[in-house]
Amino acid sequence: MAGLYFHIPFCKQACHYCDFHFSTSQDLKDDLVNALCQEIEMQKSYLEGESIDTIYFGGGTPSLLSGQHLQSLFDAVDKNFVTSNPEVTLEANPDDLSEENLAMLKAVGVNRLSIGIQSFDDNILKFLNRAHSSHEAFLCLERARHAGIDNISIDLIYAIPGQGNDLLKKNIEKVISISPEHVSAYSLTIEEKTVFGKRQKKGIFPVETEEAAAAQMEILMEELGNAGFDQYEISNFCKPGFYSRHNSSYWQQKKYLGIGPSAHSYNGLSRQSNINSNTLYIKSITQGKIPCQIEILTRANKINEYLFTTLRTTWGCNLNYLLEQMNYDLMKENHQALDAFIKHQFVTVENNILRLSDKGKLLADKIASDLFIKE
Repeated sequence: MAGLYFHIPFCKQACHYCDFHFSTSQDLKDDLVNALCQEIEMQKSYLEGESIDTIYFGGGTPSLLSGQHLQSLFDAVDKNFVTSNPEVTLEANPDDLSEENLAMLKAVGVNRLSIGIQSFDDNILKFLNRAHSSHEAFLCLERARHAGIDNISIDLIYAIPGQGNDLLKKNIEKVISISPEHVSAYSLTIEEKTVFGKRQKKGIFPVETEEAAAAQMEILMEELGNAGFDQYEISNFCKPGFYSRHNSSYWQQKKYLGIGPSAHSYNGLSRQSNINSNTLYIKSITQGKIPCQIEILTRANKINEYLFTTLRTTWGCNLNYLLEQMNYDLMKENHQALDAFIKHQFVTVENNILRLSDKGKLLADKIASDLFIKE
């Protein structure tokens, strides 16, 4: 089973914490969708005949596409790939989810929504330059349920300057009260060239300390865990049986094909990434060329990626797989670092499965990095 990912680079407004703003003219939408359909046909052999069991529309604001656009993309997928009862996710902002739009999404086959709510506090939403209010966030969730979408994920951001632990807890209480199937929680990340990044460089933007961010992550883990959500990946929580099949394919290193500007693909042997310019992407596709860079993965790349991705999950890192498939004995080759992490109760090893403890989840990147094989 493999995944299909559409990167739709539309955004209605530039955000303080990202640097992502593209025109949304009708002509550009039409041209981009035509190019996406062409790339689907050009890439039909990439997954070597594996069936598609997840389709994900993300990358910007794919909810700005019309029903006709989405139907064209689905038709192109059906023409060139075999699908197997796919999980079909679409990312959206609350202010894009009108009753009419939700009915259209349901009709064309979207069965899962990932909604960028970020916060239920109006002051925080203004600080993040979001277009919606907390009231609109609640309304869009009610509309989605009424439209028959029974698999809803919401995004939350923590470690926001001025939010504090008490406000975070209130946000979590509201999340629990609306009972989504899935929650993705991300620490606020500042990119250098954004408004926030420039303010940070000048020393006029307050940034939460790593300790404060870790404390808020612990609150999320405790509160959502007590409410019955499983933390199946460090940033992702779900009700039993509602983990994201698509995102899990990344962490379990399944093959996936990315379509569109800036989209990434992985086939087990290499990674490839498309050019990030809409204009150059469309021009290249219409000329019959896929504008991408390809990276052939070395043995060290594969080992390190396996460590990094699997350690983030509840399923953990299978040491037998590392030994049998990659000829790497972690227990032997890097026993000093591993023994130290076990001693400090950052990780556990049981039945040859290496997992992070709750304490270890707060240091996941460092632990993975210290366990990496050096080329």
